[in-house]
Amino acid sequence: ELKSRALKRGLPAFIRIFKETRELELWLQPKKGEAYQLFRSYPIAVFSGYLGPKTREGDMQAPEGFYAFGKSLLNPASRYHLAFNIGYPNAYDRHHQRTGSLIMVHGRRVSIGCFAMTDPVIEEIYLVIEAALNLGQPQIPVHIFPFRMTPERLDQARIDKDPNLNFWLQLREGHEAFDVKKLPPVVSVQEGIYKFQP
Repeated sequence: ELKSRALKRGLPAFIRIFKETRELELWLQPKKGEAYQLFRSYPIAVFSGYLGPKTREGDMQAPEGFYAFGKSLLNPASRYHLAFNIGYPNAYDRHHQRTGSLIMVHGRRVSIGCFAMTDPVIEEIYLVIEAALNLGQPQIPVHIFPFRMTPERLDQARIDKDPNLNFWLQLREGHEAFDVKKLPPVVSVQEGIYKFQP
């Protein structure tokens, strides 16, 4: 399938997750500097909690925000078949004193704050990301959103007076930064706010 799309294992990878529609997108970059291409969108079998960020250890929430992981966070010996740690908490979470650890994307169909993909699905994702890291990509970005950040969906959040709206508007900036050029933005945290560079 990779070959049929002029792609191959070992290309730089990028992951986006949308909680509301239970989707994990795997993107690959054909050549350095080129736009990423969507390789596949996978159904998320299970994630725990509701829309909104993880704020503390034991809240059963799956995070939202901008994360990244390197080779040291791969776990081929996971009791959930295969797994990788997304890198929660990040600098934003730490600034806001959010706690928690060991947030994974893994196999099987059970979650206590992680994203469970089923065994066959995690096998495919894992092979692609492992090859990217083995061939020199230092970290794979993982951007996690509550939903697709459309004006209509954000308007609904405003109507609902959702307490997460201001946080979600920060996430929208990162979402749009990728959508414009199909290149993951450089993400930093300044005074507790996400900042993005193309």
